[in-house]
Amino acid sequence: MARTVFEKSDAITLVAEVFRELGFEGASLYEITERTGLSKGSLYHFFPGGKEGMAVEILSHIEQWFVTEVFEPLEHDEPQAAIARMWEAVDAYFRSGRRVCLLGAFALDETRDRFRKPIELYFKRWIEALAGALVRGGVEKEAARELAEEIVGAIQGALTLSRALKDETVFGRTLTRLRARTDTALPRRRH
Repeated sequence: MARTVFEKSDAITLVAEVFRELGFEGASLYEITERTGLSKGSLYHFFPGGKEGMAVEILSHIEQWFVTEVFEPLEHDEPQAAIARMWEAVDAYFRSGRRVCLLGAFALDETRDRFRKPIELYFKRWIEALAGALVRGGVEKEAARELAEEIVGAIQGALTLSRALKDETVFGRTLTRLRARTDTALPRRRH
């Protein structure tokens, strides 16, 4: 039975979970309709560009969430508060390691070339925003860049490992270690 969806954002959320589970190549139109409960007509209404259009919309939706919740706070807010917010947002978004990073998953297979630009921009902006916050927080520029790359890479790796081992505690332990590493790198604030 087809599911009734009134908002495009609802369809984006449903289809994104299918892509997370099956990947872009594995998510046939049949699988998408079966797993979301959306009819083909509804899918084409919301995504006239077909499956590729779905992916473009989903990647844009994810990017906008990260811009609002992670990147802009890192770029503009008080550094320690922005970094603390990043940890909370990342943990919530990836549901404590139970949810794969779709941009990371797309970067790992032949889909990478098709969506190279948004994938590249997402990871570059995250690293640059985090490095900038670390620098504003008192970390030397080169060390901040290296730590930012290490953090983003470790988050992605922890998501993969959590899923591969079917153990989401891996993700939580990794975030805890990364937070501690970041706290150590940031000079103590004077009150």
